[in-house]
Amino acid sequence: MQSEDCRLCKSQAPFFNSEKREYFLCPFCKAIFVGRQYLPNQTKEKERYLEHNNNISDSGYQNFVTPVVKAISECFSSSASGLDYGAGTGPVVAKMLSDSNYKIELFDPFFYNNPELLENTYDFIICCEVAEHFHYPEKEFELLRKMLNPNGKLFCQTSIFHENIDFKKWYYKNDFTHVFFYQKETFEFIKKRFGFTDCTIKGNLIVLLN
Repeated sequence: MQSEDCRLCKSQAPFFNSEKREYFLCPFCKAIFVGRQYLPNQTKEKERYLEHNNNISDSGYQNFVTPVVKAISECFSSSASGLDYGAGTGPVVAKMLSDSNYKIELFDPFFYNNPELLENTYDFIICCEVAEHFHYPEKEFELLRKMLNPNGKLFCQTSIFHENIDFKKWYYKNDFTHVFFYQKETFEFIKKRFGFTDCTIKGNLIVLLN
């Protein structure tokens, strides 16, 4: 296969790399993604997530998500409304914020499937180690922006690819549920495409302002 439509911006993306899976690099939004035939079905995806050792009391796991927790606590008081989108089996960010009296709703299509929550709006949304799992990111980011109140913020944590990374050796691509990868330019595109007013990137923490 020589090219495939980008599932974020719909541009024609040429073949980029092939190992166990075929990858495409979008020339417009700079996203890297696996071919459609490599998108896992729901059964395989859930089985993989159940293998994750996401113990919310694990100090190493808490340290890993601390940048998200710190950024939220610096921007919003405990009276703000929040949603953990893609909470997974161990919603550690929500747990750490709840310990500081924040009220966080949980949504996950496999483990907290409460679709009524997607009809509400929130002051902030947590999307921690989730965006790389998006099969159809255009649909996901449209929904996420729609759920934010005015001046609300979307806090994403995902490993960002850059030119100094050797893609063939990049561990982040090796999980078969990781199917869509972002560069800084990709998040700049997301900002413009979905109507966010600002995008700040610090390490692997991306904050998009509604």
